[in-house]
Formats: sequence, structure tokens, C-alpha cells
Amino acid sequence: MSSNVVLSGLARRLLTDGVVTEPVIRSAAETAQKQKIPLVTYLVQNKVAPARAIALAASEEFGTPLIELDAIAPDALPKGLVNEKLVRKHRALPLFKRGTRLYIAVSDPANLQALDEIKFNTGCSTEAIIAEEDKIDHAIDKYLESQETNFNNMGDADLDELDIEAGGGEDKGGDVTTDGVDDAPIVRFINKMLLDAIKMGASDIHFEPYEKAYRIRFRADGILREISRPPVNLGTKLAARLKVMSQLDISERRVPQDGRIKLKLSKTRAIDFRVNTLPTLFGEKVVLRILDPESAKLGIDMLGYEDDQKKLYMDALNQPQGMILVTGPTGSGKTVSLYTGLNILNTPERNISTAEDPAEINLEGVNQVNVNTRVGLTFSAALRAFLRQDPDIVMVGEIRDLETAEIAIKAAQTGHLVLSTLHTNSAPETLTRMRNMGVPSFNIATSVSLIIAQRLARRLCKNCKKPIDIPKETLIAEGFKESEIGTFTVFGPVGCDKCVNGYKGRVGIYEVVKITDAISRIIMEDGNSIQIADAARKEGFNDLRTSGLKKVKDGLTSLEEVNRVTTGH
Repeated sequence: MSSNVVLSGLARRLLTDGVVTEPVIRSAAETAQKQKIPLVTYLVQNKVAPARAIALAASEEFGTPLIELDAIAPDALPKGLVNEKLVRKHRALPLFKRGTRLYIAVSDPANLQALDEIKFNTGCSTEAIIAEEDKIDHAIDKYLESQETNFNNMGDADLDELDIEAGGGEDKGGDVTTDGVDDAPIVRFINKMLLDAIKMGASDIHFEPYEKAYRIRFRADGILREISRPPVNLGTKLAARLKVMSQLDISERRVPQDGRIKLKLSKTRAIDFRVNTLPTLFGEKVVLRILDPESAKLGIDMLGYEDDQKKLYMDALNQPQGMILVTGPTGSGKTVSLYTGLNILNTPERNISTAEDPAEINLEGVNQVNVNTRVGLTFSAALRAFLRQDPDIVMVGEIRDLETAEIAIKAAQTGHLVLSTLHTNSAPETLTRMRNMGVPSFNIATSVSLIIAQRLARRLCKNCKKPIDIPKETLIAEGFKESEIGTFTVFGPVGCDKCVNGYKGRVGIYEVVKITDAISRIIMEDGNSIQIADAARKEGFNDLRTSGLKKVKDGLTSLEEVNRVTTGH
């Protein structure tokens, strides 16, 4: 029967090194398997082989260093990093920490479950160092005796004290952060993820279950990056915890759900998270959108508008009526542009109402309405109600259909300032898109006053960006004028400890087009987007590509980044 056991790894090494004979190691491997204990533990406890010989063989087999535990004082070991339960369960002793890497003494480096669990609980990447089995037990006892702090704190006591409530405004008491001792690591882990995302300046957090893996990704500066891989069996607990925090139905796993979380960082600062769950093949994917009210208060100077573009936007905001449209793909910063405009307009003398799906950032002094199509509260229904409430300024989250477009245009023509968004690629295309919806050309020409098309490009890190040499022909092909080549330096990304892959933060690239008399005439004559674009260029309005190349000339971003977010050549 024992002949069925396949000898591999450490068992084979012990046999090869002559530490044990084949019948002995086969019998030991089979018995350890039956008793569900590590082979090393069985060999030492039953005195089948000396602990020292096993440790040396393991060090050779796995190419892992061997440490002499007798030489280490228990007081010198890191405290409060790994809880007592894990230390005892896996007989794993934390030795020291270098940056985010935690070195752990184990007798069997093949015990990957121990390293994974400690990695998940501490947020540190783990590295095994071999120690003798009998000495590890002794060192663990001494280490735990010397502990003065409670291991369950994991060195992050503050993570338990975070002030979290559901974003609906109701605080269901403090029990959302204390779901029992068994869930404490889950609570701390998620709180840590939220804080890490805020510190990194991320816009979204993705919790993603797969068949054999679970991953967490942050979107920072528009790019998704993997942050953590917790054990796959914790996926349902992570999803349940997030649903508890956002007051969603934990028992409902078959349909998507939407909720909100409010995280209070201080008395004056709170961050909102918009939560969406989605049933996938292997569990629920949960995505959190981070909504920082501070982003709406950046001020127009921080957004990256050129001086002439900023003046056009400010002039349009100061008009008593008309329509300002902001266009661009999802994640291009339209919301921040609109909210920045609303902030400028938000004074006690003005009545401002917004219809959004959903409202992303709470603005005091602005009447915000969440669209709810299930109960009939559509954009058009909300707009009709606004117009009966004596408005000065109206903001519509998005013009999606003819009915909404017609009401918004009527409002703009009858003495109201209307702000809204459309999903189009450029300013000229916005006008033709409205005509395709069925809006008469005359109405477009007489109501729309300004169109802003925008993208967000990653900003080059000031600390490490370097000049790069690009041939003149290539620069001309990219869209630079021959006369300006040689008057500027093109920079490229490098990467340092203060940035991510050479980039830090983002800068807006804008196409701001004022509807002039010449452009109005083309619209009324049913001109196409190419004719409108030509007229805009003649009027001196830069398109997205030209604005992007100006950011390259100013050394703010790289040419490849502008090519990524605008139409390349």
C-alpha cells in the first residue's frame, strides 16, 4: 500500500541525501498524509530523522536560506504584524520586514497556504526562510510571551476605527465595522483597500472572482493595475462585506445591485464610494467608484485648459441663457468639468437644479435629483419638473434621447443656462449627433453656445521625465508644424519611486468650440461635422489633437500618451 505514495520534493531529497531509507520515508509520507499533518512535523515528532538534517535538506531542495533561531532575541522580532492564531496554525514565525516584504521562518517552504494566508492578512508579500522544526515551536512560544500588543490588531488599530456608513445618509450604527472576531481580518482588509485606493488617487476599485483566482485592481490615472490576490475562497466574504457596508441585500446574488458607502476621513472630509455588484460565472464582481467631493473644488485653473479655452468656458458660464455641452468617452473627466462650472455658478442668488444618473458628488446649494427610470423619473421628467421650479441653471447628466434634447433646448431658448453631456468623440460630431436624434438644425444653432470635447492624459512625472530624440519627419507626421520643430523638447516617461511607470496624475486635453455666426450658418444649412470642424479651425479653435500636441510641447505629457487618448497619425 505504501508503494502508492509518490515521493517528491523534500521526501525525495531526504532519500537521495541518505537521511532516511526508502521504506521509512514512504511509510512516513503515507502516515503524515492520513493524519493530515506536514511531513516535516511527522518526521521530527516521531524522531524519524534529526530536525537539523531535515532543515539542511529543505534548504538545498528549495534554494531557501536556513536561519539559526537560537541567535535571534524574541524582542527583536516584529510585533503586531501576524495574529497569534495564524502563527500557531501554520507554525510560522515572522522574522523581519523590509519595505512591503515580510520574511517568515517555516520548517517546510512548500507550505504555500501558510504564506498566502499571512500575505492576505498582513498585506505584505511573504518570503520563506527555513528553520528547524523543533526550534520553531520553542521560538514561537517565546515570541508570543514577549508580545505586549494584541495580535488581532495586525499593527493597524486605526483600520478598525474607520467611520463608515452607507451613503444613503442613514447611519445604522457602528456594527458595520464589527461583524464578529472571525470577520475582523476581512473588515480590516477591505478598509485597508479603500484607504490604499484613496492614497493612490485611484478612481475605481475592482473586486473580481474567477474560477481559480481572485484579484483586486485599482484604476489610477486611467490605467487598471493589479493590487492584491487574496485566497479565492474568501471571494464571497469580501462581496458580502462590501454589500453590508453599502446596505445591499446580501442574500440576493442573481441580479446587479447599486449602493453607496461614505467613508469619513476626518470631521471635514468624507469620501463617497458608488458600489455596483454584478453576478459573474464564479461569484459577484464588485466595483467601487471613488467620488471625491474635493475634485469638484479643484478650480478651473487646475483642469488644464489653455488660457483662450478657459476664457471661452468662463464667458459661456456668465451668459444668462444657452447650452454648454461637454462630450467625451466614459472616464474622460466630463463630470469634473461640469461640476467645476456649477461650483463657479453656485451662489445664493441662483437656483441650480441637476438631474443625474446617479449624482456622483454632493454639492451644497445645488438641488440634485437622481434619475430613476423604474418609477418614471427620467431625465425628461426631471427637466419638466425643474422648469416649473423657477430655475436659473439646469444641469442634465446626459442627453440620451430626443425628448430630453427638446426640453433642454427649449429651456436654453427661454432664459435658462443648461449644462449637459453627450457621448461623442469631438465637438463637431456633437452637433451632427443631435441632428441625428431628430433635433431641428435651427434649434441647435440658436440654443447651443459652447461645446467642450475632452480627454484625460497621464501627466509626466516631473521628477524623472527625460528628453527623447524624435526625427523631424516623424514629428511632422505626428502633426507638428515644420516651423515650430526645434523650438521645443519632447519628453518621455522613465519611472521612479515617486510615480507609476513615469507618470503621476492627469491633465485634461480640450477642444473648446464657441458656436459663432459662421458655425451657426453651417448648422442651419445642415452641414456635416467635417465642414463644422473646418469652420472651427478657421475661427482659431484648436481640435483635440492640436491641444494634445501643445501639451507635449509644454513637456506636460508624452507623445505616446497623446496618441493613446486622441486620434493618432
